[in-house]
Amino acid sequence: MSPDIKNLKMLISDVDGVWTDGTFYKGTDGQEFKKFNVNDGVGVAMARAANLKIALISGRHSEATKYRAQELKIDDVYNGGLNKIPAYEELKEKYDFIDSEIAYIGDDLIDIPIMSKVGFPIAVENAITKVKNISVYTTKVSGGYGAFREAVTWILEKQDRLDDVIRIMKEKILNN
Repeated sequence: MSPDIKNLKMLISDVDGVWTDGTFYKGTDGQEFKKFNVNDGVGVAMARAANLKIALISGRHSEATKYRAQELKIDDVYNGGLNKIPAYEELKEKYDFIDSEIAYIGDDLIDIPIMSKVGFPIAVENAITKVKNISVYTTKVSGGYGAFREAVTWILEKQDRLDDVIRIMKEKILNN
């Protein structure tokens, strides 16, 4: 029996290749720069309005990732571990969730171990074929171009909650 998306409680995402197009820039002083898409920030707000927990698990340590997560008030950030399973298990224990209550968005080989466990593996358009083959949904846009937001929108549509979330967000905007 496949999991029911209405029971989804958490969305975990890779960063490089999902929130970014995988490109980063290094200055001569070693400072790293990444391009993030504002639409993914809106996706975070949408997920929050739907009471979905959000976490990032990146295989590569990056201060830019840490800073972006702080900006978006994403508390659960695992930055710099190629084996993502320990972070995943820690999140499950912290929130007392089971695999079928979690979605994961990924694009590459190191995402497959988690994607093979979660109830809702999601691939971005630029993901490798092996990741797309195990996914229940593949975004139409590539990582770095609003793929996280598209995934959140897809989840909320499948849960029949998108209109409610949009209404909640409009009310918050009007009340500020």
